Amino acid sequence: MQYTIAITRQEEKKTREQNAAPFGTHPTEHMFICEYKKGTWHNPRIIPFGNLSMSPFALCLHYGQTVFEGMKAFLMEDGKVNIFRPLKHYERFARSLERLCMPLVPQGLFIEALHQLVQVDADWIPTDPDASLYIRPFMIASEERIGVKVAEEYLFMIVCSPAYPYYSKPLKVKVETEFVRAADGGTGYAKCGGNYGGALYPSQLAKSEGYDQVIWTDAKAHEFIEESGTMNLMFFVDNVLFTPPLSGTILDGVTRDSLLKLAKEMGISTAEMAISYKEIQQALEAGKRVEAFGAGTAAVIAPIETIAIEGKHYNCYIGQDATMYRLAKELYDIRKGIKPDTHNWNYIL
Repeated sequence: MQYTIAITRQEEKKTREQNAAPFGTHPTEHMFICEYKKGTWHNPRIIPFGNLSMSPFALCLHYGQTVFEGMKAFLMEDGKVNIFRPLKHYERFARSLERLCMPLVPQGLFIEALHQLVQVDADWIPTDPDASLYIRPFMIASEERIGVKVAEEYLFMIVCSPAYPYYSKPLKVKVETEFVRAADGGTGYAKCGGNYGGALYPSQLAKSEGYDQVIWTDAKAHEFIEESGTMNLMFFVDNVLFTPPLSGTILDGVTRDSLLKLAKEMGISTAEMAISYKEIQQALEAGKRVEAFGAGTAAVIAPIETIAIEGKHYNCYIGQDATMYRLAKELYDIRKGIKPDTHNWNYIL
């Protein structure tokens, strides 16, 4: 099905931030918006970026029906624009919507909206080698009613912002064994607002103790590693790339999936398996070379320098020959068109 998206351009050009603005603080000139009413999607359009007018009764403000995605567009070496793995992001968006009882956005509408919006605001993609355009599709329940129910009206929107390296230095993290991010049967695999709101308090406690983030553990035993902050977590130990398996409590990260595929092609052994933080502790105490890093759309690869376990600090390997940097370079080269995209991950405008 073909979708016609009306475009109203900004009359006065906005001032583009020339320096590396903090992540998610500087919107581009336009945004996409579409309404869901009476069982169908209406009036898809791109308009100048601006505030929303919404009733205080809007259900999203009260009962948590809000889902989002995070993806990126890159300026390639030949000057073309590449949206990285939009279909994979769409699939995850669809799973999140299903879990929150929200209507599916047709795939064709999702992709066409991305294409048109990024094309309109392509000049906002930074030219810095390590920068990109962050893209945030999201949906909120807009029906005006106070009362717990599945909403019948929604807004689907996409906004963008220039993005620069998320973390400026390797991270110092602590293993969290009191608070949990998600439990079996919950919404841990979905990108819904409640998951992130519930994680703020323990994260802030960790920051007050001098850490950048936490390593989440399972809700039952508080032993098995799940994620780090808002990222998937990976370890490279004994020449094997380890990461926890996907489950109802772990997000199906697009960067995670990409790195695992690339690692296998590069001859790196991989293992998706339950990992006890005690096993990592034993490897560190034995003097093994342990690489630890977060993997996610915003940060791509975030090296972890220090892990605190039960109050004791352990140093991980972050040398320039680390395997995580090889993986990051391989992913970078594909996104930028330096190396062939044999997986058809790049959606080139």
